Amino acid sequence: MRYIVTRPCLQEGSLRLLKYLESTFPNAGPAVLVDEKGEEHAVQVDLDRLRVWGLGGLYHAQHLGVNDVLILTLLAPGRYQVETVVKPHAPQPPPRREVPRVPETRRVVVSSTPHVREVRLQEVRPEAPATRPAEQRQPEPRPAESRPIESRPVEGRAARPPEPRVTEVRPAETRPAEVTPLRPAPVALTPDLPASPAGGSGGTVVPAGGNSSAVRPVASGRSAAPLRTLDVSFETPERAPVASGPVLSAASLEAEPQLAELARLTGYRLEHLGGGVLRLNAELGTHGYSVLVATSEAALQTPAWKENADYCVLLTTEDTRPANTPCLTREALGALIEHAHLAPLSPVDLRGYWKAGSIDLESAASVAELVSSHLAQRGAFSFVLLTLSQQPAHSVVSVPRLAERLGSGVNYAELGSILDTLTRPPFLALTPLPGGQYLLRVGVPDLLNELAEYADGVRRRVRPAAREAVPA
Repeated sequence: MRYIVTRPCLQEGSLRLLKYLESTFPNAGPAVLVDEKGEEHAVQVDLDRLRVWGLGGLYHAQHLGVNDVLILTLLAPGRYQVETVVKPHAPQPPPRREVPRVPETRRVVVSSTPHVREVRLQEVRPEAPATRPAEQRQPEPRPAESRPIESRPVEGRAARPPEPRVTEVRPAETRPAEVTPLRPAPVALTPDLPASPAGGSGGTVVPAGGNSSAVRPVASGRSAAPLRTLDVSFETPERAPVASGPVLSAASLEAEPQLAELARLTGYRLEHLGGGVLRLNAELGTHGYSVLVATSEAALQTPAWKENADYCVLLTTEDTRPANTPCLTREALGALIEHAHLAPLSPVDLRGYWKAGSIDLESAASVAELVSSHLAQRGAFSFVLLTLSQQPAHSVVSVPRLAERLGSGVNYAELGSILDTLTRPPFLALTPLPGGQYLLRVGVPDLLNELAEYADGVRRRVRPAAREAVPA
């Protein structure tokens, strides 16, 4: 038997006895589960509360999560073999490569008085990332290492737009410098001069008014006003955004393939309306309907959200569901896809859940019961075939003896329906006889081979028709 693990199962360390599992655990009391490694796990079957307790150690040892699968096989009364199928996780995205930034040349005010301001060009390297060790960070150049501006025209240099933010370079003994924008007044500077013996940087500064007769040298030693290293920031106009409309997040982009997979498995036609809004169309004539799905809250403000639809839901998570808003949780979406892989689901089966408002893990658990009933019917049919395989062809099948051999796995109503199905095409394995008996016309192995050949022949005839229907 196949069982899908839910969140309450993980929290309580239990297993819920659904309808199709009642025959697997017929008796209350202690039982033993043997995992794939041969380790035994003692459990307790509680028929009053329809639970099997004590599976917490098994869940922890196998690293199971929500929507993982347990496969239970009865070995002996009270002893079961359990196998686990872990749902694969999405691969980790590749690490993002960081492009090293090129050192830039910026204008820095070295000294400033109410009437004179000295400006130099200085190369500034970008700050190292926070994750790099301290010993690998390159020190920023000091003011003494800066070079004066050359006397050639500014137009001769390569034009580089300045950054809006500049790292300030200050000596340890100075106060924090104020960042002031440059005034449009021209500043004329002389060519480079050799450094003074005292180690200071020499230079000639022209007053801000532009009068060359008022040129005076700046002393290389101590001046009356303390030297302060000032940084200048240039305001750059904001660029208009390239793309219009909401920017889709990574979670929204990840949700679109999941919705496409759900549509493929259940029979919807997926339609992209733009802006993170998708529509699931159930084209069933008078029974058809449509569902609008917003992959993010930003998509609720787009014009596509105003399209006509019978139901509208917001794709969110179990922990961030907004109040009074119909939602489809990502966890429930993954569970629906898993259920659709196990048993066929259709828009007719899911319409009641859309109509209820929201689909969460609790709703997905209800869908799991529907899927479990399909699997239970399939398992009962397989059980009857396996039991009939023990009889030779052209032998009489006694319904009471067959029911006794099946035990509590199949009740009389299900057995009668399965035997009646085996009497009709394409099986034609049984012929009804008077007295409630049947004639086994062909052995089960030969029957399965004939069915496989029949299915293969129909498949070869269906494939060309499917290829012709695609261009149409």
